[in-house]
Amino acid sequence: MACSFKHYGVLSFDKALRHVVFDKEHVVFEAVQCRHCEEPICVAVCPTEAIRKDEETGWVLINPMRCIGCRSCVLACPVGVPWFDEERKVAVKCDFCDGDPLCAKFCSPQAIRVLPREEALELMKEVYGVGA
Repeated sequence: MACSFKHYGVLSFDKALRHVVFDKEHVVFEAVQCRHCEEPICVAVCPTEAIRKDEETGWVLINPMRCIGCRSCVLACPVGVPWFDEERKVAVKCDFCDGDPLCAKFCSPQAIRVLPREEALELMKEVYGVGA
């Protein structure tokens, strides 16, 4: 909700750049988030280089000013992360709020956190027995 408010000025799950998919039949939800692939196919298929992988952070980011709305990235992403914003006519995805993600800042149970890669892998190993 903080995300939709920052980017669109409204509180809306539909406008959040991080999507949660709800399965009401099984009472399951899944956060759909970018995997920041080593070699992102979405970057490779973008005809205007609107999507790039930041060399410093490793984040895959979309520059809406360069996006022509062709939806190639939306179709190419194996995880289904980028989505097409019908109002703005561009592909969108989480942009980490320019390094200060509001979703993490306002998530009171701290279920959403932005951690350095090594720390995140250690936490995954500790909690789920996977990673590092």
